[in-house]
Amino acid sequence: MDFSPVRPGRIVANFKCVKLTLLIVNPFAQSIIRFCLLTFGLLIGWASYAQSNFTSKVIGIGVVVADLDRSLDFYVNGIGMVKTGSFTINEDFGKRSGLTNGVATNVTILKLENSPEATDWKLMSFGSKPSHPKPKHIQDDTGMQYITIQVKSLKPIIDRLTQMKVPFLGSTPTPLNAKAHFVFVQDPDGNFIELIGPLE
Repeated sequence: MDFSPVRPGRIVANFKCVKLTLLIVNPFAQSIIRFCLLTFGLLIGWASYAQSNFTSKVIGIGVVVADLDRSLDFYVNGIGMVKTGSFTINEDFGKRSGLTNGVATNVTILKLENSPEATDWKLMSFGSKPSHPKPKHIQDDTGMQYITIQVKSLKPIIDRLTQMKVPFLGSTPTPLNAKAHFVFVQDPDGNFIELIGPLE
């Protein structure tokens, strides 16, 4: 933001997206307006800086599962995600990073579509069973409880999950409004997934 030099009594404030011209007669009022505009400009600049500190618009999510093959079958063949890559956390990095205390693991990356702007759903397994019971509702535990996936059509997903004998929770599919329905399921480890979109 900058103030353009113009004739007395007129203030011109140039922002990135707008040019504001004010006609002010009282000198005291001019000072107050200049101060307010400067403060507003600084706040906009600070907000832009704060938002630009991230190098990606998406959050990658790591999910520890009991059986990797079973979970891949659910997410790829049931939900419809695509496998986009994998990487290994070795013993050394697992120790230095604090991730695994030195236990190695392979991580498989799934996405809703093969795009750099799609969220990474990172599956990994340590071959151990969960230490807590499988939740029945989202209030049964703390922490992240469910993810939401918006779809163009629910029917193909419903058909695939039905074929895989995945139970639908509550009375879902249930209508949200005239255009969208809501489907609620759990993955093999009990993580909740809500699917929203038109039935057809």
